[in-house]
This record gives sequence, structure tokens and C-alpha cells, in this order.
Amino acid sequence: MRVVITGAGGQLGRSLQEAFAGRELLPLSHADLEVSDPSVVGGLIALKPELVLHAAAMTDVDGCERDPRRAHEVNGLGTRWVAEACRATSAIMVYFSTDYVFDGHRQEPYAEEDPPHPINVYGRTKLEGEVEARSILDPDRLYIVRTAWLYGPGANNFVEKVLRLAAQRESISMVTTEVGSPTYTEDLSRAVRRLVEQPQYGIYHLTNQGACSRYEWAAHILQLVGMVDYPLHPIERYERPAAAPPQVILANTRAAALGIRLRPWRQSLADYMAHRDG
Repeated sequence: MRVVITGAGGQLGRSLQEAFAGRELLPLSHADLEVSDPSVVGGLIALKPELVLHAAAMTDVDGCERDPRRAHEVNGLGTRWVAEACRATSAIMVYFSTDYVFDGHRQEPYAEEDPPHPINVYGRTKLEGEVEARSILDPDRLYIVRTAWLYGPGANNFVEKVLRLAAQRESISMVTTEVGSPTYTEDLSRAVRRLVEQPQYGIYHLTNQGACSRYEWAAHILQLVGMVDYPLHPIERYERPAAAPPQVILANTRAAALGIRLRPWRQSLADYMAHRDG
């Protein structure tokens, strides 16, 4: 099977390459493919993909809020162009979406069929991508995978940010009012490989099991590197351009019915920390 990976230079893209090793891989980074350009349709068609893992996105939440036009071009229209190429080649598409399509104003986990209600530009444009893909592709050619709080190989993730700040500052503060599920890209990628091996298309919620606040996540990161006495201060909020959903826990109901479950988040974080560079 010929597998195209968009956003292959990002942390999810790198993990997808590892998970799909053994297939005929065509990894495309931002330098190789500008998804916001309509010419991407012809470029992808020429590659004759059978499966497209669409991980390319504008994921800077505050950056999306500052530049909603660019977020629309990448997350919304970019997904349209990729979906059109998949339709033209009869390729299966996996679109990676986000927990931010929900507003986070309830205590219960969100199931796949729950109605989205994003509260920031990032969430709205990722939901736009979902709508574009569903409007263009037949249901038996599309997986939508919603995930959350990704971290994996590379320096630009929450784990590495916490460790950098702890090395540079005498103390740091983290919010207790933002709750979600830290998700290791390697676990997610392996789950996606299992998912596409089964012809059960549709929307899936895939995160590591369990949930925590940003403060609890940072505290566990510091604990794993022996910095248990480092001054980490809990705060209720900090000023930022984008509003963050206060609590989004994604219920993995559809994938679990297929026997696909990710590990508890603490276990995955320990695995990441044991193998990280630096």
C-alpha cells in the first residue's frame, strides 16, 4: 500500500512514519507540500496514494487566534484540497482532528456522536476540516481521528517546554483549570495503523487513558526527572489570545469496540521520558 503522510516533519508525522514502516511511504513535510495551495490537489494525485494520513495543520492555538485567515487556509481549505485528491485517486483518508472541537463545559467525557461546539479559531478551523472531508469523501473512504494534548519526538511539545522552563527559571506556574488527556504520538500512531487495517470508517476518539490538569501533568513531568522539590505554582488562569476549553475528556467508545485502546497517560509519559533525547 502506498501511504502519503502530510505534515511528516512534525512530531505526529514522525511517529506515523515509524508506525507505518514496511509500507511504501511517501512522507511530505511542509517544505514538500503547502496544503493551503490548491495546486496540492494535482501534486497528490500524481503520487497515486492509496492511503493519506493528513497530519499537516496549523496547531499553534494562539497563532490561529492571531491569524484566523491563515488558520482557515491551512486547517479548513488545506483539508479540502487533500480530500479532493483522495477522491480523485480513490484513496482512503485519515484526518487528524482535535478535542478543541468541543467547548469543555461539561464533566462527562465526550463521545464521538456528541455535537461539536468550538470556542476558539483553532477548534473552529479543525472542525471546518472535518466538515470539508465529510462533504467530499464517501463515508467508506474517511477516518476522522480526534485526539488531544499531543507530545512526541521533537523539541516543540509541552513536556519539553516544561523542562526548558524549569531549567531557566526559579519557578513556573501552570493552570489547574484546563483538563485533558496527554497523548503520546507513538501510541496514537500505532492505534491508527490498527484502525486502518479494519474497514470500520467514521469518527474516532483516540487519546491515552485518563486525564489531568496542565498543573498535574507538569508536576508529573518534573517528578520523573527527579525535580520533586522544584517550585511549581498552581494558578487558575493566565492571559492568552485563545480561550481554552476547561475540560475535554474524549471517550474512546468506537475504537475500544474494535479492541483498540491506548495506555494510561502516566505509563506513556514514563516511556517517553525514558527514551527522549537531552
